[in-house]
Amino acid sequence: MTHGDDSHDSHDDHGRHRTHEHGADRSRDHGRHRTHDHGATDDDVDPGVAESARKLVGGAGWRNPSETARTSGLSRREFMKESGLASLVAAGVGSTAGCLGGAEGDGPPTAEIGYLPITDSAPLLTGYANDYFADHGVDAAEPTLFRGWSDLAEAFLSGEVNVAHFLMPMTVWMRYGDELDANVNVVAWDHTDGSALTVRPEIGGWDDLGGGTVAVPFWYSIHNVILQIGLREHGLTPRTDSSADEVADDEVNLVVTPPPDMPAALNNGSIEGYIVAEPFNAIGELDAGGKILRFTGDIWREHACCVVVMREELVEAHPEWTTDVMSGLVDAQQYLRANRSEAAELLSNEGTGLLPQGTKPINRALTHYADHEPYLESGAIRNEEWDTERIGFYPYPYPSYTEELVRRMRETRVEGEDAFLDDLDPETVADDLVAYDPIRTALEGAGGPPAFDVSEDDGYERRETIRF
Repeated sequence: MTHGDDSHDSHDDHGRHRTHEHGADRSRDHGRHRTHDHGATDDDVDPGVAESARKLVGGAGWRNPSETARTSGLSRREFMKESGLASLVAAGVGSTAGCLGGAEGDGPPTAEIGYLPITDSAPLLTGYANDYFADHGVDAAEPTLFRGWSDLAEAFLSGEVNVAHFLMPMTVWMRYGDELDANVNVVAWDHTDGSALTVRPEIGGWDDLGGGTVAVPFWYSIHNVILQIGLREHGLTPRTDSSADEVADDEVNLVVTPPPDMPAALNNGSIEGYIVAEPFNAIGELDAGGKILRFTGDIWREHACCVVVMREELVEAHPEWTTDVMSGLVDAQQYLRANRSEAAELLSNEGTGLLPQGTKPINRALTHYADHEPYLESGAIRNEEWDTERIGFYPYPYPSYTEELVRRMRETRVEGEDAFLDDLDPETVADDLVAYDPIRTALEGAGGPPAFDVSEDDGYERRETIRF
């Protein structure tokens, strides 16, 4: 399906954010954040199981997250340690996993939050650090950091965590794909935009990516979707089944790489670029000699990237608790909009340590955008009139976005089986995948869309804007 210039104005002009009453002085006295580590050391893993799980997670283009050089494959031991989904596939974990992560019993569950070390997780982390969840009566355990999406998915599906942020396309795959068939519910948008295509300094434009390799964080990601829109726009064909030395000049080799390893891969010349969430684009600029070729939010206006997810059973069993969690999330997003630099310090390794990066790259990721003239001169920003931020915060999950995402996913090449997408009706997915009531109730309790400088008319419905 060809869309061309899908230019639809989705929002009125947004004014500046309002100042939230909460400040960083409310942050907790943290120790170090919990870091998840799979302890699998079994060398006798069935090679067939490991190979099928490897293809499930990343496909033939997947790169070893344990090696900075990004040049070799995984041993069975390394793969089972780095990729938690292998054990899930072997055990058949999916929709039958019934643990609600503390939901059983008489009282409300504890919010067990799982996250990756990216700024997409900022609302969940701030909700914990500034006690916004506690303000609404939610007992939240200290969030657990995971290194990759597969590890987080395993923990979520097994019930080790019950609140997590996932890539929005990943939730479509988790709920409707043949491999997992998991009862996930999207309960809110964690943020908008917040990603970019970072490239080596000699890359002058999209055409220069031909014959090279670009890293994506996961096949089912908005990054892969937008990257392939851009490649097709410039006459390039994405490849997901080849090694770098087999790529023609009009092709681009795509590989799945954990976000923390992307700047090093760029710096040592293993890849021509990567498309990922912040702060790894900021780190690429500051520490890896990279430059921003294009911000994703300047292509698909105010797109969702990561979304907040719970198990459907938990949402249905505890609707009031779910709404309370959403209220804490709304408060956290309001704080982030009004206190970006303060939040960067709060979450950094110089503050709570919930994010392992320093204040400088996180602050750059939260603030460094339209007022930076070189981005306009280089073409990293072409739609200046959209008046957006490098990363934005609005919690309501627009149905139009889910519908358009499903359509675009059908056009996007991935490793592994994707035939399930052909059977999906976009409107049905938007109605079935997302639980709207808790976040709408929480948003209205905080003042409704105008509290986020969004008009009432645009607060719950919009038209999608995709433009190069």
